[in-house]
Amino acid sequence: MFSRDLYEIVHVLGIALVMVAFGGIVMHAAEGGTWKGPRARRALKVAHHLGMFLILLGGFGMLARIGIAKDGIGSFPGWLWAKIAVFLVLGGTVALPYRRPALALPAFFVTPALAGLAVYFALYKPF
Repeated sequence: MFSRDLYEIVHVLGIALVMVAFGGIVMHAAEGGTWKGPRARRALKVAHHLGMFLILLGGFGMLARIGIAKDGIGSFPGWLWAKIAVFLVLGGTVALPYRRPALALPAFFVTPALAGLAVYFALYKPF
């Protein structure tokens, strides 16, 4: 088993990949790009999906190291469910800029706010 610090690095790396990839996707869509575009768009999607995987890997690895996940999904605290909800929203945002180009730029600014909300939940555990 790896150390908690390594899982945290993997988690943060995943967050960085998701944010960078989403920024590239938003700019591509805002400039009129479509799903059927250059190879760079494909690389952005791969980076987004890889980042989402790393977020899960690092996040659940940290939970295992600190003992939260040992009793199963039923023992997850409320703040963790809130973080999972934010994760699902961030995962779904990858398609938004292409389906609704008018929402691409607002999503560009809302996405980091969602990430900040997830950080708030992790640090302060409000519920």
